[in-house]
Amino acid sequence: MKDQYCSSPRTPRARQRRRSNEIPSEIIKLDGRDLLLVNDQLKYRSMWVRAYSSLWMLAGVSATIYLGHLYMCAMVVIVQIIMASELFNLLRIVHQDNRLPGFKLLNWHFFFTAMLYVYGRILRQQLVKTMTSDKFLYTLVSSLIKYQMAICYFLYIAGFVWFILSLKKKTYKYQFGQYAWTHMILIVVFTQSAFIVANIFEGIFWFLFPALLIAVNDVAAYFFGFFFGRTPLIKLSPKKTWEGFIGASVATMIASFTFASILGSFQWLTCPRKDLSTGWLQCDPDPLFMPQYYPLPILISYWFPWKVIAVLPVQWHALCLGLFASIIAPFGGFFASGFKRAFKIKDFGDSIPGHGGFTDRMDCQMVMAVFVYIYHQSFIVTEDYSVDMFLDQITRNLSFEEQQALYGKLGQILREGLFI
Repeated sequence: MKDQYCSSPRTPRARQRRRSNEIPSEIIKLDGRDLLLVNDQLKYRSMWVRAYSSLWMLAGVSATIYLGHLYMCAMVVIVQIIMASELFNLLRIVHQDNRLPGFKLLNWHFFFTAMLYVYGRILRQQLVKTMTSDKFLYTLVSSLIKYQMAICYFLYIAGFVWFILSLKKKTYKYQFGQYAWTHMILIVVFTQSAFIVANIFEGIFWFLFPALLIAVNDVAAYFFGFFFGRTPLIKLSPKKTWEGFIGASVATMIASFTFASILGSFQWLTCPRKDLSTGWLQCDPDPLFMPQYYPLPILISYWFPWKVIAVLPVQWHALCLGLFASIIAPFGGFFASGFKRAFKIKDFGDSIPGHGGFTDRMDCQMVMAVFVYIYHQSFIVTEDYSVDMFLDQITRNLSFEEQQALYGKLGQILREGLFI
């Protein structure tokens, strides 16, 4: 008897879609050199399809970035839902789901419970600062934040009890497999991609810059492998070559230093978002984005008109991010390739012509997003014990009326010039 996770769905449409996404067995058995892009007879057609899709994606992402932080977060959430749908369907067996009414809904229950918990933890300060002008909303949001962990825990327990009560004979293995698969999606996919939202609120720069590095690395690896690839890099991805990997690494390092200078000059990209408003931001320039001037060696300044060169401090950090994007982040793609080969599928989905599904495009982005957040918090953010921070600690346990009275008293002291 075949393993139920590898058996094909019984509906004709699902069976046809699965067949179109499978890797033919004769191709799997071919030597890696036969799968290189330089030997692909349809490579030009594939390149143009991929290019058109990339342009549409670029236009959509650019428009979303122009609209601001909240729209970008909404885009990330939509992409997460699509990715979850692709991965839920990967191990789903139609005839088994038909015997389990409501079981599909249970997976989404866990997904949205995780979303409520993670985004609640990330955006709690922005929520409070947005609602402080309204007493009722402030009280409501403060209560939700205070009891958020308990609310999410009981939602999860409700899903756990729901799962136990839904168990049926002859489907135990399938149900527990889906339960484990759902939690793997939440841990590996959803949690990692949620760091993208955290980076957005630190400043659009910290979302856009690493995303561009991954895109540059991906495109450069494709083109260097397309024209020069001869030496296979890794068996998990037969079309990946050392020529593409090395060429992409050099291109990514150059792009990291250059793009950091260009993006860092736009103030609305570098300002952090402290609330949930939608307007463009203006802020005092962070020293990280203020140019520093370095004198050029006499030999260079003798032959060229430049005496000094302006460099943003963030450009030095950008080299570290570029190094990670070119050497470590591609392993997210290798992991996805190995995963797809384990299930003998070509792509996770077919949402993007020439690229596969959204999961195929986000594998390296998720790895990069986690690194950027950790790097930013560890090596860039400085501990600033400001007056606002002390006031936040003092007023956290005060009622709305007590906070209003405290701020009023402080304002009176400042107006009377008694503040020392």
